[in-house]
Amino acid sequence: MKPEGSQYWLVDGLKVLAAQIIVLHHCVSYGQLALATSLQLPHLSSILFDYGRYAVQIFLVMAGYLAAQTAEKAFAISHTHSKVGGSRLVAQLAIRRYLRLVGPYIVALLITIVCAALARQWSADEYIGQPETITQVLAHLFLLQGLLGYDSISAGVWYVAIDWQLFTALALIYAIFQRQMLRIGVISILIVASLLYFNRHASFEDSFIYFIGSYGLGVLAYWASGLNAIQASVNQTSAKKILVAITCILLLSALHSVWLRNYLALGIAFVLLYAGNRPYRHPKSWLASAMQWASARAYCAFLIHFAFILLANTALLAFHVESPAVAVAAIGLVSVLSWIAANYLYRLVELPIGRWRPAALFS
Repeated sequence: MKPEGSQYWLVDGLKVLAAQIIVLHHCVSYGQLALATSLQLPHLSSILFDYGRYAVQIFLVMAGYLAAQTAEKAFAISHTHSKVGGSRLVAQLAIRRYLRLVGPYIVALLITIVCAALARQWSADEYIGQPETITQVLAHLFLLQGLLGYDSISAGVWYVAIDWQLFTALALIYAIFQRQMLRIGVISILIVASLLYFNRHASFEDSFIYFIGSYGLGVLAYWASGLNAIQASVNQTSAKKILVAITCILLLSALHSVWLRNYLALGIAFVLLYAGNRPYRHPKSWLASAMQWASARAYCAFLIHFAFILLANTALLAFHVESPAVAVAAIGLVSVLSWIAANYLYRLVELPIGRWRPAALFS
């Protein structure tokens, strides 16, 4: 049976780690779970609350690294067989990405809406939000909620819209710039501009330009790794030199201000560069199988976990649970249920949609 995750332990491990950290970060950020954790485990709660959100940088760098693989393969096949032009291929890739992202995303949102309606019967906490409107749901469906100024229905789902924007932007770069050196130059300019300017102004945070610094580092890490057989060695060397140059720029920028998320993203990029292509030593072991299983479901766990946070907080209020220890134990239950639900969301929604190829769109 073909493994569901990748063949590389670091890629799978980073995806699972980032997803679980986000789950815990949101658990210590909202409702009774947050209150109980701050009382029972104050130091751990503080760390997860203050730094847990940095796991998004892992997601972004990983997304860029994997997206470069996808785009490289798609454009290589297109150039070899001359079946699809650049603009049409960009449209196909963007639609495929949209369908893969939005399928489980919409199901998770609908479940979250039901859980939020239940939670409002017991609490008026701000994190639950107001009852959703049709226009708000439609904005989420088309990944426009941030750009249109709607409140998010679920924690962290802004990432889905940003991921689609970033992937489409990368596909456009591949289509517009045929030479690899030009692509390296363009993505490098965007990385530096984002990390040193756009990423430091909240007014840009609903646009891909705010995040393309971290995403682009993942793209550069893939180009520099030499994993793609069609890439000339001179381009691989150039991508490595650009990564080193960006490192120097960020170190110099620390003299003005220190942005830990940028250094984390840079560190993940270098880890992927030098270890991202290392396969499992024992691919048939239970640990490898478990990691691959969780990696394939990490996105769904990320999408569905907020619904269980709502349910856990509601249960603690409904049953008048005042023990911080019980509430902390509930965080473990939220994590377990999130991964169980992610399994069904992956198998019943994400996997079938990922295999779907409507003839009118992809022929």
